Amino acid sequence: MAHERREDAMSRPLIVGLGGTVRPGSSSERALAASLRRCEALGAETRLLGGEFLSRLPIFDPRPVEVTAAQQELADLVCRADGVIVASPGYHGSISGIIKNALDTLELTRGEAAPYLTGKPVGAIITADGWQAAGTTLMALRAIIHALRGWPTPFGAALNATSELFGPDGEPSDPKDTWQLATVAEQVMDFAQMKARS
Repeated sequence: MAHERREDAMSRPLIVGLGGTVRPGSSSERALAASLRRCEALGAETRLLGGEFLSRLPIFDPRPVEVTAAQQELADLVCRADGVIVASPGYHGSISGIIKNALDTLELTRGEAAPYLTGKPVGAIITADGWQAAGTTLMALRAIIHALRGWPTPFGAALNATSELFGPDGEPSDPKDTWQLATVAEQVMDFAQMKARS
């Protein structure tokens, strides 16, 4: 699974989004989609691996087993990515199992020259029923990003799902949430473009 540096990374970086739940239209997946739209507005190519995709990933087994097509697609896309955005709901003070399993699956990249999330800017988005859960989940996700050798963006978005987060158009209802999701996107793009120029 060798991956060469993408020649168009500076002009059109690839930003991969991981997020959502097994429930279609979850708030975390809609938040991720909004952030990726901002990346596209800034010139990025984006790929959203949402809840439907992530639910097809088998529980990661570190023993030598046959790699599924979904697992390989995830590993290949993250290897090619110039930046990543991860969006998780807050479940009992931490990230959800489906998101943790996707991140565990990046063990498949272990043999790459830049494994896991090495050197990539990684944005974090959390949706949770209350600020306490949002805060602890954001800290947990940032710790995992560090463990995977990624660079968490300085700003992480925390959205309180105790109120209606999105309007009928799919955009955030609160301008502060719009700003949060845009800021995550902009910081991922800034870091990706700085790295491409280096």
